[in-house]
Amino acid sequence: MVKIRLQRFGAKKRPFYRIVAADVRAPRDGKFLDIIGTYNPLTEPATIEVNKEKALKWLNDGAQMTQTVKNIFKNQKII
Repeated sequence: MVKIRLQRFGAKKRPFYRIVAADVRAPRDGKFLDIIGTYNPLTEPATIEVNKEKALKWLNDGAQMTQTVKNIFKNQKII
């Protein structure tokens, strides 16, 4: 099963995230299938960049979203 979730980058206390499609068995910062976008919570307001075509493709193929990604997609009006 595929999940759309956040993959953490950045230094200690300076998070930066990629929104990725990954197998549910893969670790949080491990192997992924596709990069869908980025999320930077440190900027004011938070910077979010999402490739809508890739996101919709994965959702149509049956990928599940985590709650955080679902909230990001609602804010970006993807779902």
